[in-house]
Amino acid sequence: MSQLLDCIKKKKTNIKPIWLMRQAGRYLPEFRQIRKKNPNFIKLCLDKKLSSEITLQPLKRFDLDAAIIFSDILMVPYGLNQAVSFKKNFGPLLGPINLEKISKINKINFSNKLSPIYKSIQKVKNNSLTNNKEIIGFVGAPWTLLVYMINKFSPKKKLIKHFFKDKFLIKKILIILEKFLKIHIQQQISHGATVIQIFDSWAGLLEEKDLPEYVYIPTLNLVNYVKSLNVPVICFPREIKNYKNYCEIVKPNVISIDYNVDPKLIVKQIKIPVQGGLDPKILLSDKNNLRKKTLKYLNIFKHHPYVFNLGHGVLPETNPMMVDYLVKLVKDY
Repeated sequence: MSQLLDCIKKKKTNIKPIWLMRQAGRYLPEFRQIRKKNPNFIKLCLDKKLSSEITLQPLKRFDLDAAIIFSDILMVPYGLNQAVSFKKNFGPLLGPINLEKISKINKINFSNKLSPIYKSIQKVKNNSLTNNKEIIGFVGAPWTLLVYMINKFSPKKKLIKHFFKDKFLIKKILIILEKFLKIHIQQQISHGATVIQIFDSWAGLLEEKDLPEYVYIPTLNLVNYVKSLNVPVICFPREIKNYKNYCEIVKPNVISIDYNVDPKLIVKQIKIPVQGGLDPKILLSDKNNLRKKTLKYLNIFKHHPYVFNLGHGVLPETNPMMVDYLVKLVKDY
């Protein structure tokens, strides 16, 4: 069993496995070379040869405990025939929702449209670099995908004015998303993913009273589904106020925390394995600061099953040498 699974399943506290959100991507010069020649992001995610190569790039450099597949949470709306594109220095842009078009999609159409992602996972699985390492597949949580699908772009701080106006549309989309997210999860697992992470990037936009309807129940359905396939599931409800409540209701195998959370409070309140927390900006500082902040997390979670990660993705301006230093720090702890 890998170190990551030892920590998640056997709750081992003497090892601190490490992987990083966005470990495959923009901060690596070898990724930027590929990206330069492939400006269409969606096409790049659907190129099984290149996406598997990008997934493996950080494993060639660093002693990480997992590969996370190079893809995007918005591949699901794309698979549901909503137009998705990425505008430089702006982020994702989505087209109008056509329920009639969406309702015509079945499991076969959807799986065929996204099949290069699954083949890419298989290629990663068959590569010797992933021996004794986990392969992380992922999905966006229903709430976060709903936000993108209705909002049409990244909400940054708040939702569009009449976001909740059409309750019928919201309910319908959530039902559709649950069905196709399960298909997307199942396909990733059957092609080699050994862990699933659910990213709820916009969970922090909701008021406490709305969490059961939009976050707890839809995510719990997915968590139970992943567990039914005998694969551990990590949840990352970014900027949520009450992680303890979330864990008690949603019951993931691992909870991933963002960098606004006090890790000392988390270690007191939460019984399950914890992942993440370090502010990605720390990687932009110097080695002394990085060492100090990294040891802070390692010491707090010394007697708790803990997967080292960041509180959000690696920033594009990060120096790979700092990532190398971080990985070695954690491995030597």
